[in-house]
Amino acid sequence: MIKILQNTEETEHFGAELFQSLAPKSVVFLQGELGAGKTTLVRGYLRAAGYTGIVKSPTYNLVEEYTVAGQKLFHFDLYRLNDPEELEWIGINDYFNQDSICFIEWPDKGKGFLPEPDVVITLSVQGQGRVVEIA
Repeated sequence: MIKILQNTEETEHFGAELFQSLAPKSVVFLQGELGAGKTTLVRGYLRAAGYTGIVKSPTYNLVEEYTVAGQKLFHFDLYRLNDPEELEWIGINDYFNQDSICFIEWPDKGKGFLPEPDVVITLSVQGQGRVVEIA
């Protein structure tokens, strides 16, 4: 499926739609260039779940953890990963052994150490908007 999103508000709204459709334990790969709206999409998901705090990109921390209504969400950004084996050092498998939602940006950088995704979302910049492909 392909969707056209005109602005950041529509990108957040799409994230909110995901909240309605994702299973309580899901792995979502987020693909797209820098600034494509991956964190904006996760923010929309979290807002729909009732989270009111700050949602920031996990670029420097590698992972941001959120808890909303007893549900854990882990948002990974693997952009700065030099070697997929580094995921072992942070205990990557512990994150996936929980009943949680895991959004993973730059999943190709973790090849061989990540589980198969339930959903793959690719965001591409198109003018001021975004093209979203869901697989």
